[in-house]
Order: sequence, then structure tokens, then C-alpha cells
Amino acid sequence: MNPPGSAAAARPHDHHPAPTGVRIRQARPEEYEAVGEVTIAGYAGLVASDQDYVNDLRKAAHRAENSELLVAVDEHSGEILGTVAFVLPGSAYAEVSREGEGEFRMLAVAPAARGRGIGEALVEACLERARKYHFTAVAISTVWDMRAAHRLYGRMGFHRAPERDWWPVPEVELICYLKDLRETPRG
Repeated sequence: MNPPGSAAAARPHDHHPAPTGVRIRQARPEEYEAVGEVTIAGYAGLVASDQDYVNDLRKAAHRAENSELLVAVDEHSGEILGTVAFVLPGSAYAEVSREGEGEFRMLAVAPAARGRGIGEALVEACLERARKYHFTAVAISTVWDMRAAHRLYGRMGFHRAPERDWWPVPEVELICYLKDLRETPRG
């Protein structure tokens, strides 16, 4: 991934480390199958099992080729606890980001690992990458039913951007959240 030359300068920010015993890093090829399964488990109940999107959730190798595929890994067992794809604007997985903005997709935490701060650590890893690219903002699309994710985004300084809401298929509305990286961090 090459940083765009026209984006605004990054601002200092608060660092939110991964929970104790958890490491955030890039996914390895031998982990892609497990990453796909964690992603599907994280979306259970939110997408019908017969939807094409389930197949997309499983395709971690494709995400790794077209994004920066990150994982949260238990440092002791090596188990994949969560995953997210950080994408550049205009790339294959970009949906709502614009020039000079980052985006993340398919954020998922294994059901047994929820409540440990893993989702927040994965989002923070995406924000750190966006700052390295000197992006001005980070965007995310989500569905109305993902209430826990909405609360997380709100705590982390994301705001609704209804002008970017969209429908990938007639029966699914995706809503957008945006975090302005030029804002002064809360202290």
C-alpha cells in the first residue's frame, strides 16, 4: 500500500493497546481459513447462511490480496480471536471511503472472545494505519442491527455520516460512520 501524496498531515493520538495476552498483526496465509471462519462466526445472525455475502466473509485470502488483513491473536494459544480488513480508497474492498480516507471492512470478533476489547483494538489498529498514510478520516459501513458496533464506534469518536448510507442490494441498507482524524484527540 502506498500512501497518497495529497492527504493532510496526521495528528498526535491516544494509543489503545491490545488487551493483555492479545497481539494485533497481519494475517498469515496459513491462518486464512481460520480467519474466514471467525469472520462468519462474528456475523452469525446478521446475514442469512444462504447469502452470497457469507462466501465473501469466508474469502480471507482474497481480502489479504486486496487489503491489509489484520488479526487479533491469543499470544498463548495462537487462536484467532478477531479480524478486520483495512482498505485504501479506490481499492477492491473500498465502499464508502473517498480520496484521502481509509476504511475498514468485515470487523469480526469470535463470539467467545467478545467483551475483551478486541474489537476496539482492531479498530485502533486501523486508525493507526490511516494516520501513517496521513489520511484525514476513516469510514465504515455497518447495518442497523449491529448495535454493539455502533456503541464502539461512538466511543471511539466516529460520527454517523448518513449522506454516505447506501444499499448494496435492495433489501440491505448499509449505514456509514466516519471518524475525522484531524480532530483533536480527547484527553
